[in-house]
Amino acid sequence: MTHPETVHPSLWRADQLAHSATRCLDTGFAALSAQLPGGGWPLGTLIDLLVQQHGIGELRLLQPALAALGKRPIVLLQPPHAPQALALAALGLEPSQLLWVRSGAKASDALWAAEQILRSGCCGALLFWQTQARGETLRRLHLAAQSGDTLFCMLRPLAAAREASPAPLRLSLRAAAGGVDIGFVKRRGPQRDAPLFLPLTPALLQRHDAHLDRLAPATAAARSVLPALVN
Repeated sequence: MTHPETVHPSLWRADQLAHSATRCLDTGFAALSAQLPGGGWPLGTLIDLLVQQHGIGELRLLQPALAALGKRPIVLLQPPHAPQALALAALGLEPSQLLWVRSGAKASDALWAAEQILRSGCCGALLFWQTQARGETLRRLHLAAQSGDTLFCMLRPLAAAREASPAPLRLSLRAAAGGVDIGFVKRRGPQRDAPLFLPLTPALLQRHDAHLDRLAPATAAARSVLPALVN
């Protein structure tokens, strides 16, 4: 029997997860990785994380993958709150590894910054908080991401799940006691209606839990230095 992926890498059987066309980074959560094509976060592509509200566990969800990047820079673009050294330490990240980018007042400035960061290929990860983005903009960012191997996640409101997106992986994140409920809005594989409950590790569920995802007051180690980053 001929397997669909032998005809074209973008084809797969509807009852099976597709083989990822790009390199993947282990999520650090076996239950989640088992539900993703390629067994992890795809690199060099747009990932849509649609959150119920900020601070429900989105950074803790990404923490194992971010830690696996080693010393490669991690860019936080337009986060809802300023980074805090305590949060970075709890996530196992060095403050010097973080690049905090604040764009201008126009939404187009942030989108331009994201595209430059992706095309430069200089960073291990780009986390981009954005409330609204048109389909054309998403396609441009998805294309820019394909020029490198950056872990690129856009964190957008849950309501954006109703909108079309070129992202091959779209997950919804809802708060749940002890962790998060993950919904599979879009993936290259069979439809899954039931959410996946993902408990957060006890080591991260400590008294400073709120700081991990809400980020709170600014740290001097966070730098808004886009020109130095992409030049």
